[in-house]
Amino acid sequence: MLIGINLSDPVFKGIYHGKQAHDDDFDSVVQRARDVGCEKMMVTGSDLKESEHAVRIAEEHRLCYATVGVHPCAAKQFDTHPGGPSALMSSLRALAQRAALSGHAVAFGEIGLDYDRLFLTPKEQQLKYFEAQLDLALELQLPLFLHMRAACDDFERLLRPVLLRLPSRGLVHSFTGTREEMRRMVDLGLDVGVNGCSLKTEENVEVVKEIPLERLQIETDGPWCEIRPSHASSKYLKDAPEMPKAVKKEKWAPGLMVKGRNEPATIPLVAHVIARIKEIPVGDVCEAAWNNSTKMFGLGETSL
Repeated sequence: MLIGINLSDPVFKGIYHGKQAHDDDFDSVVQRARDVGCEKMMVTGSDLKESEHAVRIAEEHRLCYATVGVHPCAAKQFDTHPGGPSALMSSLRALAQRAALSGHAVAFGEIGLDYDRLFLTPKEQQLKYFEAQLDLALELQLPLFLHMRAACDDFERLLRPVLLRLPSRGLVHSFTGTREEMRRMVDLGLDVGVNGCSLKTEENVEVVKEIPLERLQIETDGPWCEIRPSHASSKYLKDAPEMPKAVKKEKWAPGLMVKGRNEPATIPLVAHVIARIKEIPVGDVCEAAWNNSTKMFGLGETSL
């Protein structure tokens, strides 16, 4: 089970920076996820086009489910859309309604605020279209798949009134905030998603140690956010499950992973590291993540 994977990224078809570096190995990526026991994957939508792609993947692969939304770093697309903000919002609504009805879309997102990358979309646009998308998620009654970087006060201010009317609440994915910010998210009734980016520093490790199991979900956020040797968490990889061989993209061959391209198949490493940090069996981490994800997003399972 993982709740954040960007399978619509071209690198999973062998395309890097617009150039074909190796054969399309998308099906192999999905199969490797199955091989490590990953039974459910939630594919992230980051704008209208990528949300449409995520839904198509969910339609074509029974273990995949999609999110629909516009990432804060892409929020300026509302003002540059040919039909204007209302046209883009209408397209999002129609896509989310259709895909939710068919069971292929299970969350609204990735939406939120990112004040670390204001050069991509200024704060005013981020705030305006985060609030607008929250209204749409409330209208559709879809749980939230959220992004927050260096924006906790505004994030909480806009979320709090919405969450009171959204029983399924949502998840703050790829969490990298402080211990205090984590507690604020948990107090709002949100779950916290952990991947390699959540495990970079000693401070990150201490935060993850304190995330309540009943609020924890796990992800890879591939093709990014792998656990790297330079990360504080890498010392917990001792005795971790062995991964398939990874090579540079220029040396790729069928059956191999690609260095620097994080995959769903690395999800056991995330679970292993969290278990070592919390000093609990890895099975407890996996069971909690499964229960929390299916309870919040459904993912084709009956309610717990």
